Amino acid sequence: MSIRGLKKKQPKTFKVKIITVDAEMEFSCEMKWKGKDLFDLVCRALGLRETWFFGLQYTIKGMCTWLKMDKKVLDQEIPKEDPISFQFLAKFYPEKVEEELLQEITQHLFFLQVKKQILDEEIYCSPEATVLLASYAVQAKYGDYDPNFHEPGFLAHDELLPKRVLRQYQLTAEMWEEKITAWYAEHRGIARDEAEMNYLKIAQDLEMYGVNYFPIAQNKNHTDLLLGVDAKGIHIYSINNRFSPNKSFEWSAIRNISYSEKELTIKPLDKKAEVFKFFSSQLKVNKLILQLCIGNHDLFMRRRKVDSIEIQQMKAQAREEKARKKMENQRLAREKQLREEAERAKDELERRLFQLEDEARQANEALLRSQEAAELLAEKAQIAEEEAKLLAQNAAEAEQERQRLEITALKTKEEKRLMEQKMREAELIAVKLVKESDRRAKEAEHLKQDLHEAREAERKAKQKLLDITRLNYPHMVKYPQYSPADTRDTNFDKGSIKLDLKDIDLKRLSFEIERERLDYLEKSRKFEDRLKELKSEIHALKLEEKQSGLHS
Repeated sequence: MSIRGLKKKQPKTFKVKIITVDAEMEFSCEMKWKGKDLFDLVCRALGLRETWFFGLQYTIKGMCTWLKMDKKVLDQEIPKEDPISFQFLAKFYPEKVEEELLQEITQHLFFLQVKKQILDEEIYCSPEATVLLASYAVQAKYGDYDPNFHEPGFLAHDELLPKRVLRQYQLTAEMWEEKITAWYAEHRGIARDEAEMNYLKIAQDLEMYGVNYFPIAQNKNHTDLLLGVDAKGIHIYSINNRFSPNKSFEWSAIRNISYSEKELTIKPLDKKAEVFKFFSSQLKVNKLILQLCIGNHDLFMRRRKVDSIEIQQMKAQAREEKARKKMENQRLAREKQLREEAERAKDELERRLFQLEDEARQANEALLRSQEAAELLAEKAQIAEEEAKLLAQNAAEAEQERQRLEITALKTKEEKRLMEQKMREAELIAVKLVKESDRRAKEAEHLKQDLHEAREAERKAKQKLLDITRLNYPHMVKYPQYSPADTRDTNFDKGSIKLDLKDIDLKRLSFEIERERLDYLEKSRKFEDRLKELKSEIHALKLEEKQSGLHS
């Protein structure tokens, strides 16, 4: 057989893209595949066995529709795109999540979908409940809270609260994170699947949980109402209130549901009860409502019957898996506890070691400080000893100086006394010298006067002699050769000798007077010099006495 022949026999395929809440997958499907074939392929890829809760949803002309399992995929009114996109979502919701959701994957898919519906505000939740649900979501994602690892700001990129709640309260992101973390810290030891289950157990009690809403009209006058379909039955709501239904029909009380064109009829089990009719906007809505009613009613009846062998096996496996996980979690918790205890013990030992090291370091520093202090004290003692020696030496010197000053003072006093005595003597001598000077001056005056009188007498005598000579010997000069004159000359020489002798006495007397006067002046000068020396010595003694007084 040729290769061309093999190619011709290969079936034609088309591509589809399956979008789950947290992932995307692509598959190649055969042209003849029905919706169930594609759905089973997706469930096998996910490892999902509780397939009755889920379906493949697509959007056409703005309306969400579920892929029919019994019809070919390409024969249904699906989007004309390549690849064709389907969303794998929960179509029906359990009444009690803890009893009905057996597989962990089923539980995880429900958790992700319900969480998204709450964040998108398709399910209303009070602010307090949203914070608690957010704490379980954080526990499922991050595990146990560790303040050393989960530092402030670690939730900055996580969407945990509806925007309505964020707008309702004027709180910062840090404040919301603090509130969520306070609850998150309380969930320590809860595993991921347990945290997700706790999330769903809280969410299933919300009024809008698992309800599919459709706009309807009760009559042809188009009175706007909402019809809700969930796991418990059918509910009629006013257009502005999706929490409290005006009327409810439980599945156990409904006998039949049918539609004709845009009209849908609900017949109660009680034949006497009023039949409820309503009108939808188009026929497709009635078909979708009927499809959801059939599926929820089947599950409602299935829950109230004995479980099939498959369900019993799944429940047994789920119990075994839970028991195994419980034991595993207990073992892990025990190991974690032991590890934490070991870490705490290690931290305690390290802390104690650091403390001991710190104490040893402090003791070593204290020892060094003590050694330094001892060395400093020894040095200070040595300095003090040297200072003591120096002080003793200074004291001895001071004592010597004191004694010397005392002696000096005594000497100074004695010298002062002697000097004063010398001064008195000098003053007495000065007085005597003054008196002597006066006396000598008077004597000199008398001598000068006598000298003057003697000279005057000499002058007069000479003049008289000259006069006599002229009278008696008028020609003596003219005639010196005559011998008679020799006799007169001899007489004259005798008188001249007498005059010369008298003149010599006067000169001698004058010379003596002058010499005495010079001696007196010399003595006066020496006495003045001596007085000056005495004054200088007295002034020096006074200065020395002042300085010695300062030293004392």
